[in-house]
Amino acid sequence: MRILLIGEYSRLHNSLKEGLQKLGHEVVIVGSGDDFKDYPVDINIRQPFTTGFGLFIKKAVYKISRIDLTSKAIKRQVLHLKSQISNYDYVQLINENAFNTMPKVEKELLDHIFNNNKNVFLMSCGADYLSVQFALDKKFKYSILSPYFENKILRRDFWYVLKYSTQIYKGLHDFIFKNIKGIIASDLDYHIPLKNHKKYLGLIPNPINIEKLEFTPLEIKGKIIVFHGVNSKNYIKKGNVFFDEALQQIQHKYPDQVIILRTEDLPYAQYIEAFNKAHIVLDQVYAYDQGYNALEAMAKGKVVFTGAEQEWLDYYNLEENTVAINALPETEALVKKLSWLIENPNKILEISKNARAFIEREHHYITIAKQYLKTWEANSI
Repeated sequence: MRILLIGEYSRLHNSLKEGLQKLGHEVVIVGSGDDFKDYPVDINIRQPFTTGFGLFIKKAVYKISRIDLTSKAIKRQVLHLKSQISNYDYVQLINENAFNTMPKVEKELLDHIFNNNKNVFLMSCGADYLSVQFALDKKFKYSILSPYFENKILRRDFWYVLKYSTQIYKGLHDFIFKNIKGIIASDLDYHIPLKNHKKYLGLIPNPINIEKLEFTPLEIKGKIIVFHGVNSKNYIKKGNVFFDEALQQIQHKYPDQVIILRTEDLPYAQYIEAFNKAHIVLDQVYAYDQGYNALEAMAKGKVVFTGAEQEWLDYYNLEENTVAINALPETEALVKKLSWLIENPNKILEISKNARAFIEREHHYITIAKQYLKTWEANSI
């Protein structure tokens, strides 16, 4: 089969590609690599006018003419690639804004995709109309929009999420849903808003290439190392402030027992390398399930503070605090859980082994690739 994967924000499509290739399929990823993260892509779509003086020019032009220079540049590149993004057996969009252009341009580019490929599918693994609307309606007990609800002054910080609820993005959503064969969720945070939707094809867990993520059994010979890797653009949305506050207390409480490593905006390869020495990794608080960074850390045997809500425990039939630590948006709750681990290092070693076993059992990239193929085949022309 010839398979085209459009967009890459977390390494999901790269791991899926590797699994599909192991099964003998031809796979191409087209995308930008997602800014500083620099994920590998086969066909690179540059995104100019997004930093420095170029961004200043872009804002000035948009204010005067409502023309988005980045969208125009991406459109020009994609139109030159028509022959390379046509005639695939299966195409998958990473989300509703896979080319990362303004909705009008996105529709034009997707129109070519829909007209020149038989079976197009959509992922729900980031912000999109349905998941954002679900969060805006406060149907989650907490979500990435929780800080916004508490302080509407943060609207600008949440624009990347809130834009999906606007009429113009609702129009893009409707256009996509008329043309796709179906939508697949990558975890429970996206599965829950999609339940009972007629286009929903089910949850397929994130694929993790365990061959690229070596598991080294943890040893605690001296201090316990806690890693906090921050993406500054998502600092508020991921709830990193709660981790920072908790770590200040932990550093004061256990000065001779803990080393804290904190990084900001590392490219993917450096990020993975940075937490290699860690015993505990702090990921995010506003989630029910694990995102990609958390899963990769778990694959390496780290004890990860992330989304691990009761819904996730029930879905995978797990006991609390055995595979991952549910990170609540409460500083004192985080301090309590960190203290428990520091004072019971045997639990760190136990959870580490369980985390790796969980990834191998539920997220193995070849097993997941087979699930995608089965779902695509069952819903194709």
